[in-house]
Amino acid sequence: MIDTLDGQIPPGTERLDLHIEDGIATLTLCRPDKLNGWSWESSRQLGLMADRIRFHDDARVVLLRAEGRAFCAGIDVTAPGGDLTGRSPAERTHAYYEGIRWVHERFAAFARLPQPVVAAVQGYCLGFGWELALMADIRVAADDAVFALPETGIGVAVDAGGDLRIAREAGAGWAKYLALTGRRIDAPTAHRLGLLQQVVPRADLDAQARSVAEEIAANAPLAVRAVKRNIDTYADAGMAEALDRAALSGALTLNSQDAKEGYGAKAERRRPDFRGM
Repeated sequence: MIDTLDGQIPPGTERLDLHIEDGIATLTLCRPDKLNGWSWESSRQLGLMADRIRFHDDARVVLLRAEGRAFCAGIDVTAPGGDLTGRSPAERTHAYYEGIRWVHERFAAFARLPQPVVAAVQGYCLGFGWELALMADIRVAADDAVFALPETGIGVAVDAGGDLRIAREAGAGWAKYLALTGRRIDAPTAHRLGLLQQVVPRADLDAQARSVAEEIAANAPLAVRAVKRNIDTYADAGMAEALDRAALSGALTLNSQDAKEGYGAKAERRRPDFRGM
């Protein structure tokens, strides 16, 4: 596990880059060679960046974007610190439960920023990547974007709240359909379901997303923040309790034999043999 008390980001270890100018805090996923794969360290840095943005006088809106051909292709299985240990299955489950809750806290610091967040999404937006994009207030996607929650196909539950946010935005039926099958959907489909606010040509993505951010930044900051808080209070009713259940479900399934089989099958590019244990 990573050092959760470390507040530094040594040069060369950046998962996210922050640049604030003209009222816009541009937060960029900056590991294109890894398709911006997510890790414990990514979650730690997201929390640090959220803290930097929160009280910055010049940050009126956040533009969340990514370098390269993918927004985020999901978990980076090669990243260090991914395996939590314990002397027994119960202790390992407890460690994963607390670890996932810690990730939720980092995500909450980002999702609950007073500044609205506009996400610009291209290419693969899978697993944790889609869960991160769903935490944005407004989502603009390129026409080449592809979305999925593939977790059940490798033996684990959706543990960061992506399925819950799809249920909030598109309804429980669509959340179950997407999370239970792991099916991929394209940008027009996600837009039709209400999971995106705009779909634009890939070449226009950065400009269109920035245009939305600029419109927000030009409005009265106190009013903008009040509107975000009011809508979130309504839309997120019951979210905290549901996320705690998601953390427990994630902890239990991550310690299952099915998860071990699922990850192994994915690495070996074969069909997994799940046995419900």
